[in-house]
Formats: sequence, structure tokens, C-alpha cells
Amino acid sequence: MKQTLVAFALLAAPAQAQTCGGPFPDFLDGIRAEARALGHDPAATERFLQGARIDDAVLRADREQGHFQRDFLDFSRRLISRNRLDNGAWHARQYAPTFDDIEARWGVDRGVLLAFWAFETDFGQVQGDFNTRDALLTLAHDCRRPDLFRPQVFAALTLYEQGDFDLDTTGAWAGEIGQVQMLPRDILENGIDGDGDGHVTLKTSTPDALMSGAAMLSSLGWRANEPWIVEIVVPATLDWAQTGLDQRKPVTEWQALGVTARHGTLPMPQAQTAVILPMGRDGPAFLAYPNFDVFFEWNQSFTYVLTAAYFATRLQGAPVYDAGNPDPGLSGEDIQRLQQRLTDLGHDVGGIDGILGAKTRAAVRAEQLRLGLPADAWPTRALLDRL
Repeated sequence: MKQTLVAFALLAAPAQAQTCGGPFPDFLDGIRAEARALGHDPAATERFLQGARIDDAVLRADREQGHFQRDFLDFSRRLISRNRLDNGAWHARQYAPTFDDIEARWGVDRGVLLAFWAFETDFGQVQGDFNTRDALLTLAHDCRRPDLFRPQVFAALTLYEQGDFDLDTTGAWAGEIGQVQMLPRDILENGIDGDGDGHVTLKTSTPDALMSGAAMLSSLGWRANEPWIVEIVVPATLDWAQTGLDQRKPVTEWQALGVTARHGTLPMPQAQTAVILPMGRDGPAFLAYPNFDVFFEWNQSFTYVLTAAYFATRLQGAPVYDAGNPDPGLSGEDIQRLQQRLTDLGHDVGGIDGILGAKTRAAVRAEQLRLGLPADAWPTRALLDRL
């Protein structure tokens, strides 16, 4: 799910209504007022809001995402099972004509869609049991990310008015719907009627879900028929400070520095790419192509994104990665202590959440450079002790 945060501006609403927070009835008054301003039918809006409630389970799920504290090796081994690989191969065969059409129209590789399909809903088997309308209203009312979720409420209202959204629709806690888990606005903008029945039905129609997912990736900047990541071997002499998603070089320059494909050859010699070391210089290594960035538009977790991207290559026949022998990582609590220390030193780590995200990695690299340590952005106990 795209988690972009933007500056929040108050929307026109009656003085007694809140744009987020406050008494829920007053918040709903604000929704009604904005719906009228946007041209929604008042009667349809009333039907849409009838029985709406705050779902405390949604708020708990939003605040308890501890699985993103796992490191890449642990996370990927938990998510990528033999059963998922076998199911991916079966679904690739079962829906081969749909995937052929997708690759011809949008240039999105079937492995990418299979990976998201598997991770999001286990190929449509586990789509979530949270009431979607209530989940969206709950997260729009919650003042952590109203700019992300409030527009989704009106997108869901539009789908409801079009007859493509039932009030008992269920999905993920964050309001995503269907087999590849798309938010209502994404459905409005990128929904594709893949089975030709005149409706976009992401919960029950696999062609609709897969084609809509491909259209969404294309709209987010997917480069047709280009790679996303390739596993590589990095020399011990590499300047580790040049690694990370913020350091891009043409493939040829990495090759001149001794970077090679672990299997085969590196494609697209002139492409701007980055060396990513999810567990430091002694762990797995990948070369990230421009399409890798698009994965972050679907989900903001570095570990999730890299695991999905790697799984997509496995579904296309790539071998198991070389796990290497990385230094042991830190626990979630230790990462929080590290983030606090980095914040005290003036770094922006994006929050004290125990998750090793891009900002924390950048701060770690900066401190490794300052302390004369290998700047591979992988925090170890030794670094934490030094700080």
C-alpha cells in the first residue's frame, strides 16, 4: 500500500465538525459536508455512512506491525515457502493467457504480480475480514495519517454510488480490497475489467485483480520489460559508502569496481543502479534497477519490498540467494535504542519504531563513516556500543 505522507491542510467544513479526531459524529458531519462539496449525492452519502463506527481492531493493527522489525534473512525465509513457490508456479500456468496479455500491454513481469498476489492474500485465499468502509473512516478519523485515508473514504463513496462497493465489503485493516489489495482511489484510477463483465471486481475476479495491479504499477512508473533486482557478488575491496539506494551508478561502473552477477550477466549496462546490502557487506547483495523503486509505491517497508522483489525473481527461476555470513543484527528494542541515540546526534531516522528503514540506514552509514567503520549501513552491537 502506498504510504506517502503530505502536509495536512484543513478542509472546508462546518465549525462544529473535525477533519480528524474529536467526537466521531462531528467527524462524520465533516465527511458529509465535504461529500456535498465534492458533488456526491446526499442521500447516497447517508446510506454509505449509516451504521459507520470506529474499529478499534484497525487502530491496534496499525500500531502493531512488529513483523517489519525482522531482518531480511528472517523475514524472507518466513514468507517464501516451498508451498508458495509451488502455488506461484501453478497460478502462473492457470492464468498464463492473462499474464501474457499483461506483459504485452504493460510490460509488467508475471513474477512481480505473482509475488504481490502471494504476499498480500496468498493468491486470493486470505483477503482480510475488516469492514472496509469502517477501516477507512477509522484511519481518516485517526490524526496520524488523515491525508492518506480521508481521500480514500470519498473514493469508496464513489465506488458505492457506481454500484461497485457494498457496505459489507471486507479487506485488509488499512482499507485495501481484493486479491492484490488495492485502495479505493487506486481502483478508481487503475481498475481494469479483465474478464469483460462490465465491472471491476478485485475480490472474486482474478483477471480483474491482476490487470488492475499491472495498470497500477505502470501508473506508478514501471518501466516495461526491464529488470528490478539482480543478485550480485561484491568484492571485499568495494567502498561500502557507495552502496545504498541513494548511490546510483551505471552497471558498467559497478562492473569496473568488481561487481558481478552471481549467475549469468548483468543486464542493461547503462542503467542507473544501486548496490543494496540488506544485512551488510557479509550478507546477501543485490543490484537494484529503476523498477525496484516502484515497489516502494506499493509498500514502504524496505524489508517487505526487497523480499517481494527477490521472491519475484525466484518465481521466474532465480536460485536461492547466497545468505553469506553477516554479523548478527539488533533486536527491535536495540534498534529503538540505536534510533534514539542517532536522533540525539542530530540524524533524522523517521521515528523511534524499531524498524530499520531507509532513514535509519542512512544515519547508520553516516556514523560508521564518522567512526571509521565499514560504512555498509548494517547496524551491529559493536556500533551500538560505540555510540
